Amino acid sequence: MIYLTDTNVLLRIAQPTNPDYNTAKAAVHQLKENGHHLYATPQNFVEFWNASTRPIDRNGFGFTPSKTDALLKHVEQLFPLLPDLPDMYAEWRQLVVNYGVSGVQVHDARLVATMLIHDVKHILTFNTRDFIRYAPEGIIAVNPANI
Repeated sequence: MIYLTDTNVLLRIAQPTNPDYNTAKAAVHQLKENGHHLYATPQNFVEFWNASTRPIDRNGFGFTPSKTDALLKHVEQLFPLLPDLPDMYAEWRQLVVNYGVSGVQVHDARLVATMLIHDVKHILTFNTRDFIRYAPEGIIAVNPANI
């Protein structure tokens, strides 16, 4: 089975001091050991860079671009890229209209659009509630704690 790995999982794996580090790491290890394939998208990597370099007082890690570059290189090796494709915009546009998506949730809709274009049904995320609305599309959000 193929899973998209949400940015919140990637960020926890990159920060061993995070309380959810062990949960994220164990879930990824278990899924891979069971023969599943975990991927990320360009958007995940952009969000990773954003959160990693954002100041701590603004809910970021406060890492330098150089440190973030090293971390992201490691994450990119663990999670191959599902590339952006031309049909993604039309898919995203349809999702945000059909599901009344607004605000920051538009980013999750873009991940779902990527999943639908690449025929990926599972997303590994700590924010399963953000993806419940997409169940009619066949999207299944899996919390790492439940692996």
